[in-house]
Amino acid sequence: MEAEQKHLTGLYDRLDAMRALAEQRLAGVLEATGGTPQARSQRESSVGMYTEQLGQLSAVESGLCFGRLDPESGDPLYIGRIGIFDEAGDYEPLLLDWRAPASRPFYLATAADPLGIRRRRHIRSKGRTVVALDDEVLDLSDAAGSANREGLAGEAALLAAVDARRTGRMRDIVETIQAEQDRIIRADLSGVLVVQGGPGTGKTAVALHRAAYLLYTHRRELSSRAVLVVGPNPTFLRYISHVLPSLAETGVLLWTLGDLYPGVTARGEEPEQIAAIKGRAAMVDVLAAAIADRQELPAEPITVELDQETLTVDRDLVSAARDRARRSGRPHNLAREVFANAVTEGLVAQMAEIIGTDPYADDPLGEGDAPGDPMLMGAADLADIRAELDADPGVRAALDALWPPLTPQRLLRELFSSAERLAAARVAADGTELLTLAEAASLTRPVNAAWTPADAPLLDEAAEQLGELPDAEAAARRLADRVRRSELAYAEGALEIARGSASIDVEDEDDPELLLVTDLLDASRLAERQEDGLRLSAAERAARDRKWAFGHIIVDEAQELSPMAWRLLMRRAPSRSMTVVGDIAQTGDPAGASAWSEVFDPYVADRWKLAELTVNYRTPAEVMSLAGEVLARIDPAATPPRSVRSTGRPPVLGRVDELGSVLAAEAAALGDGRLAVIAPAGRVAGLADEVRAALPDLAVAVGDEPDLESPVAVLSARQAKGLEFDAVVVADPDGIEAESPRGLNDLYVALTRATQRLTVLK
Repeated sequence: MEAEQKHLTGLYDRLDAMRALAEQRLAGVLEATGGTPQARSQRESSVGMYTEQLGQLSAVESGLCFGRLDPESGDPLYIGRIGIFDEAGDYEPLLLDWRAPASRPFYLATAADPLGIRRRRHIRSKGRTVVALDDEVLDLSDAAGSANREGLAGEAALLAAVDARRTGRMRDIVETIQAEQDRIIRADLSGVLVVQGGPGTGKTAVALHRAAYLLYTHRRELSSRAVLVVGPNPTFLRYISHVLPSLAETGVLLWTLGDLYPGVTARGEEPEQIAAIKGRAAMVDVLAAAIADRQELPAEPITVELDQETLTVDRDLVSAARDRARRSGRPHNLAREVFANAVTEGLVAQMAEIIGTDPYADDPLGEGDAPGDPMLMGAADLADIRAELDADPGVRAALDALWPPLTPQRLLRELFSSAERLAAARVAADGTELLTLAEAASLTRPVNAAWTPADAPLLDEAAEQLGELPDAEAAARRLADRVRRSELAYAEGALEIARGSASIDVEDEDDPELLLVTDLLDASRLAERQEDGLRLSAAERAARDRKWAFGHIIVDEAQELSPMAWRLLMRRAPSRSMTVVGDIAQTGDPAGASAWSEVFDPYVADRWKLAELTVNYRTPAEVMSLAGEVLARIDPAATPPRSVRSTGRPPVLGRVDELGSVLAAEAAALGDGRLAVIAPAGRVAGLADEVRAALPDLAVAVGDEPDLESPVAVLSARQAKGLEFDAVVVADPDGIEAESPRGLNDLYVALTRATQRLTVLK
């Protein structure tokens, strides 16, 4: 213990020195101003680098070093969250990053295959103090005495971790990664890797550690393109949010489906059958039909007055213009220019015809039957007429009515708020019925309704089909110019105040070399100093850019995503570099997947890889036995994951009217752990009141985004997905099963959230 404490203290001393150096360098960079554009760009890059470095060094404070490998020959190797080297001693490693190849035996070595390691030591610490050591002797001669019953690496450390009290935050598994998890974490970057695993197999932890590993091994590529992690809901993202920083990775985007369309945070609620309709692949054609419906023909001719002449925008003119625009193959907003040009050309032709032709143009002496010159008006005259038409408010209003410029938000708001538009969009151009009349009518909602997660893929699809508004980029530039001019004006005002408030008259002063702020700064440089100057990382830029192509995407609880959601994600991953984590048996969403092949075959055919996690580290065998009965009803051929531990406490069965007494008993045994009451969504609010009454001294979390750090949480099965608690009370399992078409899957989720105790109240 003393020897390990001495080494750990030295590592923390080195960490403190690294942090102090980063702070010093950041301060130096921030003090510098001005310079060439290249110098400013380099300075901003350095600021970003040192800021990220400080964040990483602070995040690895807890559990900095957690392991040691003693090779058959050579010095011990210490394993930790980051790499630390002896810069004064030939750069020898003082601490190996857990992701480095030399660290891998820490996770893979066994007594049967020690990989050149004779002993593996797990070092447990609290703060900066070593509190426990667990040694595993891996020599073959000692294998019989040291092999554990499950073939687990670091069994003592693993069981200590899974038996520990929950805190409301997911913890990393960097100290206890097992062989089947390690193979997935270190798999190649390219292609789609599907990780199928039942409850308690560590799917989420594996996905997050894979993100950290890929960023370590492909830093140059992924730091410029960013990594995206998609989770099922905001509560889940808060639950896992500490994991990646604890692994020294702070530049990863954590989003829900509702965050995937920039500028919109979709948190609204809607019936799951409505979300299921929106998630169908047929919605691609529904949106195409909705857009086509906005390219209208006038019911009555539209008249335009120009130079005291009346021009007519009639059905034939608009129909021809619309056909030309559609044949261009451009998205709606870009094809609008083709449409507008065609309509305007028709109006110019009308004006030319009204003015007439010159009957003597080809026969100046009037001696024959000359046809006259149809081009009485020259090109300049036609251009003038066109310019007048382009500027005419009546013409612009007609074009906006017949082929309106549309944003995705406007398209969807006006579609879903109009039963007539929905009825028109439910049938494709070839007459195919895309939605039934009842389904189309069910999508109707108020025009100002909140965006829901199922709307995000539709907004993205609409953006693809509509295209950018032509003047959007110009508008952004004009806004930037206005901001810059405002900053410059503010700087000039500040300098004027500085001049006017000078306490001396420099011209009369004996020391003419005395410098004032106005001698050192002009308005432009002062404006630069005041400029907010966004120093954006790749992840931050990706968050603002709908068309961003991520270097890698990780999807957790992937079985819940609809076909439309997958369509969106595939656009974000043109390289098809993805890690997809889930369990088909836990699919609860009606729009979710029933087989991985139906998700990926349309995009990568059979070129996706499947890896399976088969060991349940979280759920005790007694609890898994009960959950296995539900799994057999879902899929008789499915095999539940094998639990590595038993608590000796079988699930308790009772009645819902015993909730108060059950909660009192659970609270007495809870200590500083976490308890969840999982119930049908329709009963959560009512049961929350009962829970508060039964446990008046404990904070109870409930609602759309419950605080999982509270000792007690009341959740629906969908909210509990991906979470874990020391004790779980499942209230009204029959209600959970009956609540949705995939209620059995939801019940399976509810029964597998406990790490210690499960009570089921019917």
